[in-house]
Formats: sequence, C-alpha cells, structure tokens
Amino acid sequence: VQLQASGGGLVQAGGSLRLSCAASGGSFSTYGMGWFRQAPGKEREFVAGISWSGVNSAYADSVKGRFTISRDDVGNTVYLQMNNLKPEDTAVYYCARDPKAYRWIIKAETPFTSWGQGTQVTVSS
Repeated sequence: VQLQASGGGLVQAGGSLRLSCAASGGSFSTYGMGWFRQAPGKEREFVAGISWSGVNSAYADSVKGRFTISRDDVGNTVYLQMNNLKPEDTAVYYCARDPKAYRWIIKAETPFTSWGQGTQVTVSS
C-alpha cells in the first residue's frame, strides 16, 4: 500500500488544520491507521490511531481533546483534524498502516508499517 499525506501548512497558534492521508495500491478498510509526527532533533512519536472499524481510537496525551482522527473507507482516506494548535505541534506528520488486518484495539504500541511521505505542519506563536 502507498500512503500520501497532505494538508500541512503554516498556521498561527490557536488555529486549525486538517491532514489527509490517501491510500492506494492495497487494502485499506480492514486495517487500522495511525498518525505520527517528528519534530527536528526529536524521535518520531505516535499522535493518533484508529481501528479498522473506526470504533476504537487512541491519542497521545499531548493532543487529547484537540485532535480527532477519522476515516473514510469509500475514499480510502484517513484524516487528522487538528484544532487549537500550539507551537509544540510543529513537526512533519506521517501516516502509517497497521500490518495486521482486523485488529480491534489500536494503541501507541501497535507496530505500524507502510509509512507514507510526510507533510509539514508549522505553528507560529
């Protein structure tokens, strides 16, 4: 599967962005999806994940209440709605797919693979 993230940009603190991740060339609806980010000089970190069914989701503590992950299985796309953005949210954001189909629970420790190209999010203070 190939994943392509888009929707990043420059926004002021308190603003919003919606990231999209389009999947092609493989199965989508039966796999969980995740969003990760990597800031300069830091390790990549889990941001949010959603199960194949869309019923279960997980978020990093730093984004809970501000970010929402969702999926559109018709369009083979996963979204990350980011509200009340903060300068510390500045990073390259990546999407990835769970390698195991029909996993019921998605969490930060899920071994995501099939990483897509990232999209830059910059939040100014």
